[in-house]
Amino acid sequence: MFKKFVAKENVSGVTQMKSSAIRGVRARLVEDYPGLEEYQDQILPKKESYNLVKCHERIEIIAVGGEPVFFKQRDGPYMPCLKLLHKYPTILPWQQVDKGAIRYVLSGANIMCPGLTSPGAKLAPSEKDKIVAIMAEGKTHALAIGLMKMSSEEIMNVNKGIGIDNIHYLNDGLWHMKQIK
Repeated sequence: MFKKFVAKENVSGVTQMKSSAIRGVRARLVEDYPGLEEYQDQILPKKESYNLVKCHERIEIIAVGGEPVFFKQRDGPYMPCLKLLHKYPTILPWQQVDKGAIRYVLSGANIMCPGLTSPGAKLAPSEKDKIVAIMAEGKTHALAIGLMKMSSEEIMNVNKGIGIDNIHYLNDGLWHMKQIK
């Protein structure tokens, strides 16, 4: 999604969000991500300015105090940006890939089932269509954020094909996005 994302070219508009819209987004985020509740006032402070950054391909980014924190595409769920996930690693459940998958994940490839079931990987119980953090064997921070294409049980049984769609990864366009003014 953000492989060739360049803010100067892809951002079509920035608007300040109304307080009623902010309340709705805060409520939706706490509902979608239960781990966010204890950090809600730190991540989404009430007295800060919120901007909605509209981009091409119907991507919306919420920036708090100029810093991108959540994004979504079309009518999909809001997902945390990777920089936010590095500050608050417990807001998302995570799956771990083995060392062999790291370079492919960092180049934007989807996570294949064998990379999640090999000896260096750890597959936590998760449902289909859930947002997860993608960790790597031997690393402390998340490499990417992905969307489960199969449940954990299906990944273990099938062990073939794409297990997680790679949506946002280290050093992609959103990672390099500067503060919004």
